[in-house]
Amino acid sequence: MRDMPEKGAPGTVLAFDFGLERIGVAVGEADLRSAHPLPPIAARLSRARFEEIGRLLAEWRPKRLVVGLPLGEDGAAHEATRRAERFARQLEGRFRLPVARVDERYSSAAAESRVRAAAGARRAAQAARRRELDSLSAQLILEQFFDADPA
Repeated sequence: MRDMPEKGAPGTVLAFDFGLERIGVAVGEADLRSAHPLPPIAARLSRARFEEIGRLLAEWRPKRLVVGLPLGEDGAAHEATRRAERFARQLEGRFRLPVARVDERYSSAAAESRVRAAAGARRAAQAARRRELDSLSAQLILEQFFDADPA
């Protein structure tokens, strides 16, 4: 069994955890139903973000994209939800790929829990893992997508 999907594999999917500072990124293979974090996109300007996303799409050649939608605990949309939805629409328009939306209410908390568990008590290791938090959230979003997809 492979650890990472082959680039351009038949069911490759890229997931994004949208944020104003960084965008977490994960890649997965639908057939294997596995996901792995990639380095986050740190570009703050929209143009630079989409250039980096374009490079990722050229490299991984995904068949679809997934964007996490941050909802309130009660499931209500708020400003961050609207920004993530706008980002999803921009992805669809620019790259002409289907974009699924996934409720990501608890992905950041789950990712932070993974970071604490993996880093243990060492502060230096924990700080390094925190930099990966956004992409760990994207990985969890993609895993949720795979879990919910009956295919």
